[in-house]
Amino acid sequence: MSTTLCQVMGFLVSSLGVVGCIMSTAMDMWSTQDLYDNPVTAVFQYQGLWRSCVRQSSGFTECRPYFTILGLPAMFQAVRALMIVGIVLGILGLFVCIFAMKCIRIGTMEDSAKANMTLTSGIMFIIAGLCAITGVSVFANMLVTNFWMSTTNMYQGMQNVQNRYTFGSALFVGWVAGGLALVGGIMMCLACKGMIPEESRYKAVSYNASGRNISYRTGPYKAGSGYEPETKIRKGPGYEEAPRSEDAGRSYPSKYDYV
Repeated sequence: MSTTLCQVMGFLVSSLGVVGCIMSTAMDMWSTQDLYDNPVTAVFQYQGLWRSCVRQSSGFTECRPYFTILGLPAMFQAVRALMIVGIVLGILGLFVCIFAMKCIRIGTMEDSAKANMTLTSGIMFIIAGLCAITGVSVFANMLVTNFWMSTTNMYQGMQNVQNRYTFGSALFVGWVAGGLALVGGIMMCLACKGMIPEESRYKAVSYNASGRNISYRTGPYKAGSGYEPETKIRKGPGYEEAPRSEDAGRSYPSKYDYV
C-alpha cells in the first residue's frame, strides 16, 4: 500500500511540476520593468522568452514577438533550450508513468517491467526538474547582471540609460515547478524499489546429484564401551591350525652372551 501511495503521490507532484514548467515557459513576465524610482508611469514594459509587451496606463497592451533567433544573446537561447528539453522529458515521463502505475493492469505485464518503467519515468522527471531550475537560474543571473550595470550607469549620470528590469512572476513559477518535478521524480525512484518482487532479488539455486541414488539400509546399532574382548575368527572346515613346536617359546642365547 505504501508503494502504491508513493507512486501515486509522485505522479501527481510530477504532473504539477510539468504543468508549471509549461506555464512558466509560456508566460510573458520573465522580466518586468523596475518602478522603484518611478512608481507613476504611463508605460509599463515586461518581457518573456518569446515576446516583449508594453502596457499603457489606459489598459491597452501590445506584444511583439521576437522575429529573430540569431540576434538574441546565447544565454537567452540556452534558457529556451533548457525549458523546452525539460517540458519534453516531463511529458514523456508522464506517459511512461501512466502505464507503469501499479493500480493499473495492462495485459500480462509483470511487476518487474512496471518497476523498470517507474524508474525510467522518475529519472525523466528529475532531469526535467533540473533543466527547469537551471534555465530559470541562468535567466535570473542575466537579470541581476544587467540590473547592477544599469544602476551604475544611472548613478554616473549617463544619458539615454535603458530601463532596469527585475524578476518577473514567471521566474518564481519556474523555480517552484522545477522543484516539484524533482521531488516527484525522487518519489518515483523510491517507489520503484518497493515494486521489485522478492523472488527476483534472492534467487535460490537447486543442486541435483549427478550420480546414482544410493540407498542405505538402516539397522539396529549397538554401541560398544570399548572394553569388549576381541572377536575370535571363525574357523571354517578347511582351516587347520599349525602345530606349535616345543621350541616356540624357548629363548636362545645370542653370540654376545658368550663374551
